[in-house]
Amino acid sequence: MNTVSSFGFKRPIWQSIVMLSLGFWLSASLILDWVIMPSLYISGMMTQASFATAGYVIFWNFNRIELLAAGLVLTGVLALGKDKFSWRIGSLILSVLLLLITLVDTYLLTPQMSAIGLQLNLFQAVAEIPTNMNMLHGGYWLLEIIKLVAGVTLLGWYWRQQ
Repeated sequence: MNTVSSFGFKRPIWQSIVMLSLGFWLSASLILDWVIMPSLYISGMMTQASFATAGYVIFWNFNRIELLAAGLVLTGVLALGKDKFSWRIGSLILSVLLLLITLVDTYLLTPQMSAIGLQLNLFQAVAEIPTNMNMLHGGYWLLEIIKLVAGVTLLGWYWRQQ
């Protein structure tokens, strides 16, 4: 009854922090992109005048969480950089790329999309989606795909490393 198992994961704390941050961040991003936003679109909220404001509030909060997660991932990668992993430079590049994508989303795309979608004339009916908005959506989805690939790659590297 007093036997103690020696089996366990012998991972550094920063490796666990990086893996948990990436897992939370990527899963929250997938839920936002593939569950919340499509359900708002299907429910007809995009035709409402307040959609740009509601979208900005949702993404403003989520982007701040993303910044925190990207900072934790980069800090963890830098803290683990003192070890001699063969993929250290690659993980540093990917973590900086994730931070840059988050900064572009937070300070460029979200404010621009909200400004384009904001309806300033309350008496005018909602028109079609501007072409600039479609270009920004394309840029957003491209960055999301890059973020997902880089995050899953980085998560896989840290998961395999013992």
